[in-house]
Amino acid sequence: MNPIMHRRHFLLAAAAGGIALLPAPVACAQDKRPPARLDVPYVPTPQDVVDRMLELAHVAKSDYLIDLGCGDGRIVVSAAREFGAQGLGIDLNPERITEARANAKKAGVGTRVDFRIANLFETDLSRASVVTLYLLPDVNVKLRPKLWQQLKVGSRVVSHAFDMGPEWPPERTEDVGGRTIHMWTIGPAQKAPAADGGRSRA
Repeated sequence: MNPIMHRRHFLLAAAAGGIALLPAPVACAQDKRPPARLDVPYVPTPQDVVDRMLELAHVAKSDYLIDLGCGDGRIVVSAAREFGAQGLGIDLNPERITEARANAKKAGVGTRVDFRIANLFETDLSRASVVTLYLLPDVNVKLRPKLWQQLKVGSRVVSHAFDMGPEWPPERTEDVGGRTIHMWTIGPAQKAPAADGGRSRA
């Protein structure tokens, strides 16, 4: 089984089995703290998928992109290098963050981007005009109220592989080499139920 399919099967199996893939809030790591246990194998998003995710989000120089689960930083680096955007990558693995910072420096975009070891549920998303992610289906659903509450109207969300549940159907879904991309735009309909924790339907 190739690595991409391995990750997909692992994620789906973990979701069905209730495997915990994120630390409790108290385990939110800073650069000098021991990393939380990582249950998801690292498999980078292919570059053609990265490129299409950024195109779907209409990333521009005026955008600030936050990638949740940034891995080696390729989405943030690509947004800065190809579109002139600023960005932030969040990951729990210190090795990935070190690699991402090195990749940003190599690409000449180190002054436009930042990478942090952090819990994505504790990360402030309010500055983002674009959020990208490649996470578990149930994690996407848990993130949905945070996205609705913290992102401004007009902000775009792009997910590799998994959607946000039936309460928030994507406005665009595309296939790129057998891999699925979903895209949403935050609108007034999402901001209205944000006060009740995102439990209302979009």
